Amino acid sequence: MNKKLYVGNLLYEVTDEDLKNHFSQAGNVVSTNVIRFRDTGRSKGFGFVEMEDEEGAKKAVDTLNGQDFKGRKLVVSEARPPREKKFGQRG
Repeated sequence: MNKKLYVGNLLYEVTDEDLKNHFSQAGNVVSTNVIRFRDTGRSKGFGFVEMEDEEGAKKAVDTLNGQDFKGRKLVVSEARPPREKKFGQRG
């Protein structure tokens, strides 16, 4: 079963492809998504990586969390489910 990871402290220039290439050393990457501002398209400095299985996800957290990636120390952890937004709340 696929396992989603949160990846923080990214340089604004990092692309989905950069994440895929970097995380593939831990296992099979199903998808990557660098989160961007809607109006500018600029990265928010974090994203998500979906690994194919639990083993690859655990290896990614164990080996890549705190590792230097393009001059920044990555923050890698298991992604939490999205919060429910209340009426009128901004995201």
